[in-house]
Amino acid sequence: MSNGAGKFFGGLIVGTAIGAAAGVLFAPRSGKETRQVLKRSAQDLPQLAEELGSNVQYQADRFTEQAQRTIDEALVRLQEAIATGQEASRKLQEELALSMGGSPSSALSEGDQAIEDEE
Repeated sequence: MSNGAGKFFGGLIVGTAIGAAAGVLFAPRSGKETRQVLKRSAQDLPQLAEELGSNVQYQADRFTEQAQRTIDEALVRLQEAIATGQEASRKLQEELALSMGGSPSSALSEGDQAIEDEE
């Protein structure tokens, strides 16, 4: 169930309560009978509110779980992208060192030193 479904069911419950109240008010009953029906309807309101609250809590829990999954997936993709970028940087440093006639390890240490100097 998505967030839209939760809104739908919440609206359905509230709409049912309003429809029941309107039906009671416009029904061809005596005042005494109408008051009795209204009293029974009012007694059902706490249960209706509890069901609505449970539904909202359920939807909030599902939304939280989905958001956590999305964040976790994004974090994994970000870590992979960082690792890929670091690997590409390392290869470029090695290629640069080889093209300049030095050793790859000395180029890496010089690159690390340059980064430390900038910080």
